[in-house]
Amino acid sequence: MKRLPTWLEIDLDRLDRNLEQIQRWVGDDVGILLTVKADAYGHGAVQVANAAQARVKIFGVATVDEAVELRDSGIKNEILILSPILETEIPVVARHGFAITLSGADFVEAIARHSVPPIPVHVEVDTGMGRTGVPEESALEEIRRIAASPAVRLQGVYTHFPVSDSDAAYTRAQVVRFLDLVGKLRASGVVIPTVHSANSAAVDGVRESHLNLVRPGLLAYGLHPSGEAPGVDVAPIMSWKSRVVRVRKVPKGRSISYGRSFVTDRESIIGVIPVGYGHGYPFHLSGRGSMLIGGHRVPIVGRVTMDMTMVDLTDLPETPRAGDEVVLVGVQGSQTLSFHDLAAWGDTICYEVMCGISKRVPRTYFRRGKVETFKSLLGVLPNHATV
Repeated sequence: MKRLPTWLEIDLDRLDRNLEQIQRWVGDDVGILLTVKADAYGHGAVQVANAAQARVKIFGVATVDEAVELRDSGIKNEILILSPILETEIPVVARHGFAITLSGADFVEAIARHSVPPIPVHVEVDTGMGRTGVPEESALEEIRRIAASPAVRLQGVYTHFPVSDSDAAYTRAQVVRFLDLVGKLRASGVVIPTVHSANSAAVDGVRESHLNLVRPGLLAYGLHPSGEAPGVDVAPIMSWKSRVVRVRKVPKGRSISYGRSFVTDRESIIGVIPVGYGHGYPFHLSGRGSMLIGGHRVPIVGRVTMDMTMVDLTDLPETPRAGDEVVLVGVQGSQTLSFHDLAAWGDTICYEVMCGISKRVPRTYFRRGKVETFKSLLGVLPNHATV
């Protein structure tokens, strides 16, 4: 493998095991919709989908462009666009056979204005998310209208949870109301092949929400949304690594980085790490976070800059040298740093940190300890993938 200054390692064997554990947890009669929007939360959507397609029924994306990228890379599974689309995107959706989310019967009229085959749809019902979806109060009538339209094929009805990682009672009440609606629809003759509601946190902790399809995202990538591990046995599939590029002895009273927010209070050994907010390493870790070098935690000192971050090496038992490995997220010796750690230090959520890792950070994929080449996908992989 090419020696890199800063890179990501994605373990596809762990991804496979995580999906196997999720399937075991929910049961063989429950399908999996793997959420691969936002470039699979920074992991690489094409590579993740290619590796996961045998275990996954549907891939979930947020935009038409994300769906096209998967289809053009050879993914044959059903692809559901989870966010609303524009009327101008209807011909592209129809040409590729994507399923779309409807948040109301009005968009059926937009579809009918185009000379396209019936489009498969999943109708979202707003039972408490307050974002998109058919309002719960009008859902019975609107979904009946949607199901009756020749412009679409109703494939599913679903809802989404705002607090499944923190309020199980509220989430269970959503499930009860949602299933009551589904029962009324079916009683009135509406055929609904797929009914789904469970995001990662609900897969983990609200078993009555599993229905006949679940929608894991973060959980498949090995993180529990709450930061704890109450249910499925999964492990992180991505590590973030770098190398020491410079080691400097500096005297007491020397300021480090922009703004002079850190000044040494003793003679110090400062390491320079070639990662910064231009790579997606959060600026809010300035003076707050730590990295792993030689199996020890070393504190970040001064501001995180666009391309470099400084750490204090003074207390290490052995001074590192240029080229030594640094772990930003992952395991080194007996120490572990997680995306939850970075998020906590930066007053944000792990989703934002993962999705924010830029294209300048190469992704390297492994199977059975060896670099995965994805030879079948050459020519369609984004240029940040290691092939």
